[in-house]
Parts: sequence; C-alpha cells; structure tokens
Amino acid sequence: MKTFLLGMAIATATLGAPAVALASTPQHLVDSSTLAVEDMMGGAEGSQAQTFLRKAKAVVVCPDVFRAGFFIGGEGGGCVMVARTADGSWSYPAFYNMGSGSFGLQIGVQNAEVMMLIMTNGGLNAILNSQFKLGADAGLAVATLGAGVSGAMSTAINADILTFSKAQGLYGGISLSGSVLSNDAGTEQAYYGQQLDARQIVVDGQGSNPGANPLRTILTRYGQ
Repeated sequence: MKTFLLGMAIATATLGAPAVALASTPQHLVDSSTLAVEDMMGGAEGSQAQTFLRKAKAVVVCPDVFRAGFFIGGEGGGCVMVARTADGSWSYPAFYNMGSGSFGLQIGVQNAEVMMLIMTNGGLNAILNSQFKLGADAGLAVATLGAGVSGAMSTAINADILTFSKAQGLYGGISLSGSVLSNDAGTEQAYYGQQLDARQIVVDGQGSNPGANPLRTILTRYGQ
C-alpha cells in the first residue's frame, strides 16, 4: 500500500510531462531515486540504514548505477543529493553523475541501487567543493555497510560517508572506491529554471520544484 501511494504521489508530481521523454528527464531521476529510497529503507533489511539516516547531514541516491553483466569500468549513472536543513527537513535535490570507477560488483548483476549517507560536515563539503573521488581523500573515512546493511558497526560509527547498495533484491557490500561524483549543473538548470550550484540548492535553500516533494517526504519518513 505504501508503494502504491508513493507511486500515485509521483504520478501527480509528474503529470503533464511528455511520456516519450520521461526516461531522459531530471524528474525521472528524482522519481527513480524516491522509489529507490523506499526499496532500500523499507522492511527489516533497511532498519540499520534508517538508524544512520536519522543522523545523516546529507544523502546521495543513485537509483540505477550498473548496466552490465560483468565487472564495470567507467560506467555509472545519475544521482541526486539532498541535505538536512536547519529545521530538520530535507532540501531540494542537487544533481550528480557517478562514473570513472571500477565497481566491485559480482558477475551477473544487471543493476544496483546505491545510497551514500553523508554523516559529517567534512564529508558534505568534500562533495560540494569539487569533483569528488571516493577513497581518494585521506582525511575522510568512507565505510561500506555489508550484507543486510548490518555489521561493521564500529567502523560505520566514525565514518564521514557510509555507502550501501541493493542489487537484484539483495543487499550487498560493493566497493565504490575510485568512483567519481561530479556535479551536473546543466540538469540543475533544467530542473530549477535558473543557474544554481549544488551548495546554493542544498545548503542555501535556493531553487524549488514540487516534483521533488515525494523524495523529501519519504526521506523525512525514514530519517526522523
């Protein structure tokens, strides 16, 4: 029932968008990210991730990163990032691309949902300030939550960034080390109708689009 209601909210938010162009629009990425959060956070398997989400400064959601049946080099996908606002709610999304990495994903996996929980201001600033390469900044601790999004608690507690994924219905502990997050200013301009950078969107609160309200709502549900 929750998934049905969420789908109805997304359909309402995107009403009027050309159907043939939906797959390539920023709104489609936002909608896919909303469904990915529901998929990854819902149920017993996501309960541990919810604990960390409640403390997170920001979240990066990549709803469909992998598109091959073998180890991937240089592949990636679109991502959105939202940050916690002063009143505890969530910002509107900034847009990112993930790529240029060799992801440690087992052979035969077609795609995966990936979420990165940004636990510290240092982690958030690292992503906002420049093109960010996971694992390259010696000053940041990046931890991967393993199968079931549990275990590795002592490592995760002190991490700046926590990553976890769900591929083909299973949670796993893939490594994103070496993959690059780069801001997609063109998509942000298309989505908000003005030129804004990621910091202006997620920290300064500039720009809004009602199409992102379902994403913000579901993060509030699981992250408060």
